[in-house]
Amino acid sequence: MAAVVTRKFGEETLQFLGKKVSIETSDQRVYNGTLTGIDERLDIVLDNVEGHGILKMILNGTFVKEIRLMEKPFDFKALADRLSRVFPGLVKIREDVGAIIVMDKIKVTQAGIEEGSGLAADRVRAVYDEFIRETKK
Repeated sequence: MAAVVTRKFGEETLQFLGKKVSIETSDQRVYNGTLTGIDERLDIVLDNVEGHGILKMILNGTFVKEIRLMEKPFDFKALADRLSRVFPGLVKIREDVGAIIVMDKIKVTQAGIEEGSGLAADRVRAVYDEFIRETKK
């Protein structure tokens, strides 16, 4: 059971990577920036730290009190549901790699189509683009 809990915590933590976060330390300091690295001890790498003139910093996990996500996470399930309407039974969410796989050959991430070509990939791209436009409203 502990391995399942650890794996789930790790998967949840990975969703913070590349996102704007707010880190509060045990001495009540707050750092806002983009989370670019994190390990199992909650050692943190932050880029573009706001208001401190710091481009990149590493925080020791023993001093991390709280990590708050400052932007809405990408909704893989909603995009997968939309893709499933066009490609029924051919869409799989791969949370372990942060991607959706369509027809076992087209890889869609938060950034767009990473693998795949042809008419099916063009259709996936169109659904993805429409999804992004609608969710940014």
